Amino acid sequence: MMHNSLPDENQKRFVAVLSKKLELGRTFNVLGHISVGLSAQLEQGMAHFVDYTDKDGQVHPSLSHYPFIVLKADNSNKIRKIREAALAKGVMFTDFTHTMTDGGSLHQQAITAETAEVDLEYMGIGLFGDAETLKEMTKKFSLYR
Repeated sequence: MMHNSLPDENQKRFVAVLSKKLELGRTFNVLGHISVGLSAQLEQGMAHFVDYTDKDGQVHPSLSHYPFIVLKADNSNKIRKIREAALAKGVMFTDFTHTMTDGGSLHQQAITAETAEVDLEYMGIGLFGDAETLKEMTKKFSLYR
C-alpha cells in the first residue's frame, strides 16, 4: 500500500561517517551502535518508517523513508570536526570512540569519563537531520564502498 501522506524523502537524511582505519567487523559494529543510538533519539514523527509488502503478502517492516548515506573519513580528527559542526548547528548525532570497545557498557562509561575529549579516538558518527545541512557538513567525505 502506498502512503501519499509521506513527506518528500529528500528533505531529511541519515548519514554515518566511519573511520576507514577500522577493520570490517569493527566498522559494522560501530555502524550498528550509532544507528540504534540515533534512532533512540528520534521522537514520533521526526523520521518516517515504512513497511514493504511483497506480492505474497509478506511484510518487510520498518524501513527508513529517508536515505541512509554511509561515508568514510580518513581519521578521528575529521570525525571530531563533524561532531563539532553538529553541536554548533544543533544536529542530532551519536558518536562512537575507542573507549566504547572493551568490556561492558559500565566499564566503557568509566573509561570514557576518565578520558579528555581531545584524547578520544573517534571511530564513527551518525547524524540525522535536514538533508541540505548534512550535505554541507559532509561534502568533503566520499561514499563508503
